[in-house]
Amino acid sequence: MSTTVSHGTGAVEVDSVVKTFRRNRLEIQALSETSVDFREGEFISLIGPSGCGKSTLLKLIAGLDSPTRGEVRVDGTVVTKPLRSASVSFQKPTLLPWRNVIDNILLPIEVRDGRPAAQDRAYAAQLIEMIGLQDFTNHYPKELSGGMEQRAAIARSLVTRPELLLMDEPFGALDEFTREDLNEELLNLWEAEPKTVVFVTHSISEAVFLSDRIMVMSARPGRIVDVIDVDLPRPRTADLRTSPAFNELVRQGRLSLEAAKAGARVDAVA
Repeated sequence: MSTTVSHGTGAVEVDSVVKTFRRNRLEIQALSETSVDFREGEFISLIGPSGCGKSTLLKLIAGLDSPTRGEVRVDGTVVTKPLRSASVSFQKPTLLPWRNVIDNILLPIEVRDGRPAAQDRAYAAQLIEMIGLQDFTNHYPKELSGGMEQRAAIARSLVTRPELLLMDEPFGALDEFTREDLNEELLNLWEAEPKTVVFVTHSISEAVFLSDRIMVMSARPGRIVDVIDVDLPRPRTADLRTSPAFNELVRQGRLSLEAAKAGARVDAVA
C-alpha cells in the first residue's frame, strides 16, 4: 500500500545492517553486515539465491521492519517507522474484489486523505491510460487477466507520487511475454516521473533490462557481494534484449549469481 509523499529525493543508505530473526528459540540470521547506497532516481535491482534476504532488505528500507544492528537512512534520516515517502508493491496484486479498477488505484489516497479530490481522480485516470487499462476503468478484479491486475497494482503504487518505489517480485507470477511487456510499461512510467526504485527479482534478464545497477546478494545470511553497472542506453525497448551488450550483461549476472550461490568470491569471476 502507498503512503504520502514528503519533499526528499529518495536517496537510500544502508549502513552496516544486520537482521536476525528468532524462531522456536533459534536465531536465524537473514542479513549479515550489509552496507550499500542507492542514489536519487536510480533503478536498482536485487538478485540472489532464494532466502538470501532480498525481501528482508526491502522491508527494512520501507520501515516495515527494523534492523537488529546498523541503520537505514532515506534522505539522510534514519528509518524508524513506515516511510511516508515510499510505496511498496508485492508479487500478488492484492486488489480488493469489491472495488473496480479506478477505486482500487485510489485506495491509498482514501487511506491517507479520506475522499479523493478531483485532481487525484484525474491522476488515477492518467495512470490508467498509461498502463493501457482505459477500457477497464470500471471493471472488477475477477474480470481482469493476471497481467491487467498487476498493471492496476502498479498504478496503485504510483498514485501517491512516491519518491521511493520498492517492488518485491511484482512480475514473478506472470508468463514471460506479459512480464516483458510490463517491464517496458514500468520503465515508461518511471521515465515519465523519475524516482528511486529498488526492484527484487529472480530474473537476471529482467534485472538487466530495467536497471542502472544490479546488486547481487550471497546465500543466507545475505549481503551484497557484487555490483553490476548496466551501461545500456535509455529509453530501452524490446530490441535491446537481442543485442550483444545486453546478453553479455546477462552472462555476467549469471556468473556472479552462480558464484554467490556457491559462496565463491564474486570478484574472481570475470
